[in-house]
Amino acid sequence: MVLLHVLFEHAAGYALFAVREVEEISLLLPQVEESILNIGKFHSIVRLVAFSPFKSAQSALENVNAISEGILHEDLRLLLETNLPAKKKKTLLGVSDAKIGAAVQEELGYQCQTGGVVAEITRGIRLHFHILVKGLTAQSASKAQLGLGHSYSRAKVKFNVNRVDNMIIQSISLLDQLDKDINTFSMRVREWYGYHFPELVKIVSDNYTYCRLAKCIGNRKELSEERLEALEEIVMDSAKAQAILDASRSSMGMDISPIDLINIESFSSRVISLSEYRKGLQEYLRSKMGQVAPSLSALIGEVVGARLISHAGSLTNLAKYPASTVQILGAEKALFRALKTRGNTPKYGLIFHSTFIGRAATRNKGRISRYLANKCTIASRIDCFSDVPTSVFGDKLREQVEERLAFYETGEPPRKNLDVMKEAMVEATEVAAEIKKKEKKKKKREKKRLEALAVAAAAEEAENSVLETTMEAEVKNQECALGPRLAAEALTLLSDGEAWTWYFHHDLCAPGRSGPKSHPAEGEEAARVHCLPRELGTMQFPGFNSAPAYSSKRQRRVALGIAEWCSGAWASAPECLSACSSDRCSEPPRHPRQCLRLHRSGLQALISARADRSRGVTWEYSS
Repeated sequence: MVLLHVLFEHAAGYALFAVREVEEISLLLPQVEESILNIGKFHSIVRLVAFSPFKSAQSALENVNAISEGILHEDLRLLLETNLPAKKKKTLLGVSDAKIGAAVQEELGYQCQTGGVVAEITRGIRLHFHILVKGLTAQSASKAQLGLGHSYSRAKVKFNVNRVDNMIIQSISLLDQLDKDINTFSMRVREWYGYHFPELVKIVSDNYTYCRLAKCIGNRKELSEERLEALEEIVMDSAKAQAILDASRSSMGMDISPIDLINIESFSSRVISLSEYRKGLQEYLRSKMGQVAPSLSALIGEVVGARLISHAGSLTNLAKYPASTVQILGAEKALFRALKTRGNTPKYGLIFHSTFIGRAATRNKGRISRYLANKCTIASRIDCFSDVPTSVFGDKLREQVEERLAFYETGEPPRKNLDVMKEAMVEATEVAAEIKKKEKKKKKREKKRLEALAVAAAAEEAENSVLETTMEAEVKNQECALGPRLAAEALTLLSDGEAWTWYFHHDLCAPGRSGPKSHPAEGEEAARVHCLPRELGTMQFPGFNSAPAYSSKRQRRVALGIAEWCSGAWASAPECLSACSSDRCSEPPRHPRQCLRLHRSGLQALISARADRSRGVTWEYSS
């Protein structure tokens, strides 16, 4: 008995189902169709064997591209080899695509079937797929299909922002408008400045050069030998510069006022800036045509090619046009007028501005225009649908047009188109390989650059961490150095025989003792929280009649500083402390304390003692 398995490809992954009661389904009875629509009955017919979800959106795109091309992907191969029975002769695999079925049968040896019962089962699986696969909802399945559909369409279209022809259309339109405006403005400058220096028009014919000279010369009466070098730099001809100088001395022009001259120079500057902008725009158009339509620009030139694209609306529309339409593109008025009057139709349109038609004889202009239109159509289609833009085909097509011109003049037969295209294909393959190699190197360099940036960022972070640690250590060192400095200052306040009395509250803040309950690790922090207000004299201790008193602000500051620094030093230098039996030091019931006296000698010992901050201690000064 042959066991039927059905492969179902979904945007979420591959699924393999085992089918029971194949004979009944093959009859396509009405009750069987009803059972397919019912999930309960359909689940009794079809059983999920395995489901292999895609790891990522990129993996899903790679798999769907492989399926569309009829290639067996490694993910699908692993699923089939793992879950299909080992006996291939008794296993039948149902697939929805004949191409992928042929690939499975060729590489894995399983018999594949499409159509018939497989199509009916696939319809039911597609209907109930989100229920048959656990953990997959209808909403998530729909999102997966939408995302994969967008990715697949984007990969098929292969949209490239560098090959957008809208920029070419706008650039050539602006370039044509600039040509008209610059010509009009230059004529205005010639007429305006010609009242003052009419001989300059006959010497200089170029509009851009004339405007530069008008701005440079200004008042012709002030032109001298010193400015001859500047004139030579503009006209690039010493003889012409000398002629301008001589003409200015014997000019028949009228005098001009300074305000009029200022306006002429200002307008000349505007025309010069427009001309320079036009040059930059033409360079931009040349580079853009090299990216979008390199073959067309190599064949017919950047400006004429851009006009063809602009007139057609886009490069795609131009590629769809036949050669006869491209030939008369731009001469629609003449064409319809000829059709209306039943006269001769035009032989060429925009392609008339190419150099080939101008070089051809009058009797050959029609023939060369047809041939050139044919090559333009080929070039536009190559540019539109090629993956790697290259000018190889455009150069070869240009050579063919040159050979055709020579054939019309000398009768020398040109090369066959087949031979030329074979040469172009070989060169284009080499160029494409070189471009891919450069892109690979560029990606590698970019990857190394990103890795270097990551390493530098990690090193900087580590350096910052070390710097923070060093700064913390310096702060601690400064804190440790604060006590001895204050103690030394206190020595200057103490005279011989004078002593300070300090009240040492050990149990108030020390961890592990009676008093306010606090976590052992928070002992030192608790010392600051509970004892600092008492150090400042804002609270009174139990058993005290008054707050601690200080004879001066300086004495108070020194006392607080020593108290902070000496919070643990008493343990390492107990000899500097002596007990004091005073009535004021009577122990309260909950806060036992010990009254200690700090003498001058004991203070000197504290200066050399190491501060031990492991125990919370509060020192307060009392007069």
